[in-house]
Amino acid sequence: MTQTTYDIVIVGGGMVGASLAYALKNSSHRIALVEAFNFKTTQQPSYDDRGIALSYGSQRIFDTMGLWQQLSPHSTAIEHIHISDRGHFGATRLSAQQEKVPALGQVILARAMGQVLNQAMAESDTLDIICPKKVVAISQESNQATLTLDDKQQISSKLIVAADGANSTIRRLLDLSVTEQHYQQTAITANISTERPHEHRAYERFTEHGPIALLPMPDNRCSLIWTVKTGDEGPINALDDAAFLARLQTEFGYRLGQFTQVGKRSHFPLKLTQTEQTIQDRIVFIGNAAHNLHPIAGQGFNLGLRDVIALADVLIDAKDCGDPRHLHDYQQWQQQDQDNVIKATDTLVRLFSNNNVVLGHGRSAGLIALDLLPPAKHWLASKSMGLGKKQPRLARGMTL
Repeated sequence: MTQTTYDIVIVGGGMVGASLAYALKNSSHRIALVEAFNFKTTQQPSYDDRGIALSYGSQRIFDTMGLWQQLSPHSTAIEHIHISDRGHFGATRLSAQQEKVPALGQVILARAMGQVLNQAMAESDTLDIICPKKVVAISQESNQATLTLDDKQQISSKLIVAADGANSTIRRLLDLSVTEQHYQQTAITANISTERPHEHRAYERFTEHGPIALLPMPDNRCSLIWTVKTGDEGPINALDDAAFLARLQTEFGYRLGQFTQVGKRSHFPLKLTQTEQTIQDRIVFIGNAAHNLHPIAGQGFNLGLRDVIALADVLIDAKDCGDPRHLHDYQQWQQQDQDNVIKATDTLVRLFSNNNVVLGHGRSAGLIALDLLPPAKHWLASKSMGLGKKQPRLARGMTL
């Protein structure tokens, strides 16, 4: 049985794990990334045809990391955001021009992001990619943690970073508890073509069953995230394309004219999942392994990327990456951001995903008021762009 020792081992090669590996490329640490899928022959499951909404803050992070030049050709700018509530008057409109930024955010295919991140990792001299390998056991000691892989190889590290998604293997092996909030909602995703040009405008349309988001993409397509009541996704997905588009049209309206074409459809259940202990002896959970959010307002990956840069900032010069003091520093840095985003998304789901008449009138009045109050609108835009007061170096344009 062979055993190898590292300073940092990242488990999970999706967007969050790969971003952390690249963020630490200039460190002196010996780093490995363990991934169950073969990067050379198999597409990592999270790298599908979904449109990923990157906030303006996330775009700046990738720019500072030196990756935006490669990502930019695959992206579509969000210059406007239109927020409305089906069946009620009132809307809020955000614009990049009002916020004095080039774009409020960007939309990029998960598949394209995966290709860029995989290429960047392959060119790194400081990273060992161990794939396709699965973690089957983990042990913790005072000075290291050890992973056993499915080929019986053992890997020891001063720190294990669990970036292995909402169904984290590391969390399961450690038998850690999670808190779950089931929303009784399911997201249907697809790419949609429209009669009218989207003009770089993103839409968030609230309905009694949940939000409908349309994000601008190339070739006048939009990335659709349609939230429906769990149980309705089967009959809706059973519709042929014409009937599916007609049903969506009824829910969304005609702001983009007729929906003309729909691509491959997927669906997944929506729930809030939080790992109760994101820091263990020599182990830290980040991204969806720590917090899996409702897609309302598109904050999931953006929060995960802020986990990445906060952790990278703490680890870049650390002598012992798994020292509890460093993990505590990371938790102190990122905990409020995580709590604020989780609370905000959960509140939005509860406030807008119902047909309560009183709440409906209140939401309508709120959207009108928000649209008429520039300071409040600026605050909302700043939050959606991922901008805050205390930010790690990569968010402030400083390389590590």
